[in-house]
Amino acid sequence: MTEHRDPETGFLEQLGQRVRTMRGLAGKSRKTLAKESGISERYIAQLEGGKGNVSIVLLRRVSNAIGVRLEDMIPSAELAPDWAVIRDLLRKATPSQIAQAKNVLAGGGAAAHRKMSFSGIALIGLRGAGKSTLGKMLAKKIGWSFVELNKEIEAQNGLSVAEIIALYGQEGFRRMEQAALGQLLARRELMVLATGGGIVSEPLTFDLILSSFYTIWLKAEPEEHMARVRGQGDLRPMADDRSAMAELRNILVSREPLYARASAVVDTAGLSVNDAASRLIDAVGPVLQSEPRMFARG
Repeated sequence: MTEHRDPETGFLEQLGQRVRTMRGLAGKSRKTLAKESGISERYIAQLEGGKGNVSIVLLRRVSNAIGVRLEDMIPSAELAPDWAVIRDLLRKATPSQIAQAKNVLAGGGAAAHRKMSFSGIALIGLRGAGKSTLGKMLAKKIGWSFVELNKEIEAQNGLSVAEIIALYGQEGFRRMEQAALGQLLARRELMVLATGGGIVSEPLTFDLILSSFYTIWLKAEPEEHMARVRGQGDLRPMADDRSAMAELRNILVSREPLYARASAVVDTAGLSVNDAASRLIDAVGPVLQSEPRMFARG
């Protein structure tokens, strides 16, 4: 005899999964989320386990601490894979842009698509993937400039990433990240761009990366990510957390479907720096040879 769950139980389980996924995308541990939201770690564990009798006020505090909108926490069937990007575009659009979009969707007029200028190669992946180290080696090999997006954000705002997040929160940082990316693209220069690990969690910014760059996901095993981050002396956001490894795995699982949208994947697991660099150079070689028109300036 098949056992049927009541709708409320199913909803709470979906809500818990969504909270856990979004926490992973934001790169936060339960302990960090509990501290920033003012809600006990035990309650957050119950919420993620589908057993939280959540109130709208507490859910709002959780969403604010993660840095997402409250409505994004509610389980719902997305209309399309790109719905999050479309939604963010609509939120930032002017009335005339919205009217034009309605006209296109209704089938009126010719849809004019502006072709994005090709800006180079972007490296995505979790911290410790080797984006900076390998990105510099790749840029030197092919004769392009190397840019770290986080350093551009710091230079443009006169604050460190940690200070920006402390002062303006995750949402404020994402706004500055998008602005810095826009200024980089306005230069119309070919570059190798190393992005922050969480850039994939901001749909509009990540879509801009995918449409402007040949994007490569630098992938490694969780243990390697952890070892490299520890070697850099940087444990954000997993400092002093006994379950750091479990949290890291959760972040990877949450972000993998987004990282997988990259044009190519370079797995650096078990490789030396030089071997990983060779594999990365091999990955971009066919693109440089077969698509010369992509690299025309202006």
